[in-house]
Amino acid sequence: MGGPVGRSSTHGEGTRSRVRHADRPGGDEGLYENGDGDGGGRTHRESGDGGAGEPAANAAGDGPGRRAGSRGRNSRGRSARSSSRRAPKSGKRRALRWVSSALALLILGAGGAGYLYYEHLNGNIKKGDLTLGDRQMADHKANAAGQTPLNILLIGSDARDSAENQKLGGAKETFGSPPLADVQMLLHLSADRSNLSVVSMPRDTMLKMPKCTAPDGEVFPASTVDVQTNQSLRRGGPGCTVAAWYELTGIRIDHFMMIDFAGVVSMADAIGGVPVCVDANIHSRGANGRGGSGLKLEKGTHSVQGEQALQWLRTRYGFEDGSDLARAKAQHQYMNSMVRQLRKGTKLTDPAKLMNLAEAATTALTVDKGLDTVKKLYDLAEELKKVPTKRITMSTMPNVYGTGVNRGRVYPKAGDAEQLFRMVREDMPLDGKASKRKKVEPKDPSAPVGEIAVAVRNGTATDALGPVSGRAGDVEKLLKESGFAKATVDPDNVAGSTRTSILYPSADLEGDAQAVAKALGVPVSQVKRSTDVSGISLAVGADWREDGAYPVSKGTEKTPESAGAQNGEEEGCMKVDPKYSW
Repeated sequence: MGGPVGRSSTHGEGTRSRVRHADRPGGDEGLYENGDGDGGGRTHRESGDGGAGEPAANAAGDGPGRRAGSRGRNSRGRSARSSSRRAPKSGKRRALRWVSSALALLILGAGGAGYLYYEHLNGNIKKGDLTLGDRQMADHKANAAGQTPLNILLIGSDARDSAENQKLGGAKETFGSPPLADVQMLLHLSADRSNLSVVSMPRDTMLKMPKCTAPDGEVFPASTVDVQTNQSLRRGGPGCTVAAWYELTGIRIDHFMMIDFAGVVSMADAIGGVPVCVDANIHSRGANGRGGSGLKLEKGTHSVQGEQALQWLRTRYGFEDGSDLARAKAQHQYMNSMVRQLRKGTKLTDPAKLMNLAEAATTALTVDKGLDTVKKLYDLAEELKKVPTKRITMSTMPNVYGTGVNRGRVYPKAGDAEQLFRMVREDMPLDGKASKRKKVEPKDPSAPVGEIAVAVRNGTATDALGPVSGRAGDVEKLLKESGFAKATVDPDNVAGSTRTSILYPSADLEGDAQAVAKALGVPVSQVKRSTDVSGISLAVGADWREDGAYPVSKGTEKTPESAGAQNGEEEGCMKVDPKYSW
């Protein structure tokens, strides 16, 4: 099917921006807001408001716990709730937990109407493959207690595939076109379930797309040039967005959840009002009065739900500097406020609301096959509920703007972005609180270093730069100085590697590989098992192009300031751009 004006009808890297001149007369930002314009490839400063907004309305903190758990509940327990409203705060919590558990057991019971309703809810859930990429994701490292972290990619789709989505999204010329992943947030639940981190990636982030094979067999080759990350969704579905995240960050992703415009509205209605605040009157409208999310609020705090909640989550014109980063901040504020509101125990004390929420959530979500039943979603929600609000941290990938033809596009900020990704890979809390993690020793201890054979290869090449001459030999020398007498250089393999990694083929060599990492100061998260090697292989990556020790700077357990971290208990008001006040 041919693409609309301003778009390529070809999938993949050839896809062009939907609106390249939204800031010019006649331009419009309707893809993300309420006008008729478009903007699949729009910049932060030039693009319209975006995405499905708030996928994490389905999976962050206690909010998703209540919602997912509610899918397995019926309408009994009203008297317990009535009394809980008059009880002290602790009593409310006890009553809510009791009612939630009772409803879940009734719905999940193996008989009668409860079973039929359970099957009905399961039938609502749409599902897809976790990853469409051809790279196998690395396994998690367990902590001392044998626990592993959990990473869930939350995706907001801008699909105009239904009358309701078209009405909410506008941009008529995009109706029926492949959707974009205009909101992407990685939710990281720590192995010990003590803390939760959310990392947003701006939709204009430029990266190399991996090869993706769609469920229908269509193959989307890996891109040879940088492509906006939101293009990943049209390369076969959410499984390609997962593959793109793994390609960029090296973070294993366990599940995805995707939601569209209509899903956000139905979920926001079912949740009820969420308090948000602006420091001045705001009316989000685009160039020449067109576009904009349509959000119109007076100064102060307001409880938003339904379509107004979607407007808040999509607003770019009107917040701070008008960038996608400001929009992400507003989304984080909404998410934190939603979690606080739900944890007060006042939203879900009505059985009818529980049923409405179960219906809305299961209808709104598209998930991977590992989350394709109410029971699995309920179990996930129980895990998320373990994290206290004060240990929830929202952040955005540290980034810089491009220049020239890529002006306004976003690139990961050298050093800071990798630091944030590494903290997630190594399960470090982003709130700066001391980790209680214990060092995990490999099951098989290492051999004496003099007996460990290591093949060192030069993987320092990048898209713009060739490999640094002699780097494999330099690192081989460092290893021999540390006693690794059997270290050798692999001269034949100079394929580029984004980050330095140490690969080993079997469990009996894990300890040896970790000994190599320890000697060089390479983080243990970059030691991975792989069937692509027959022995221990060290790839000196593009992150180690300079002479000297591996560049892990001091303080790397601290979240970079450029990530804009927000704590779950923080309350604040979004700053309004005076041009959009009234």
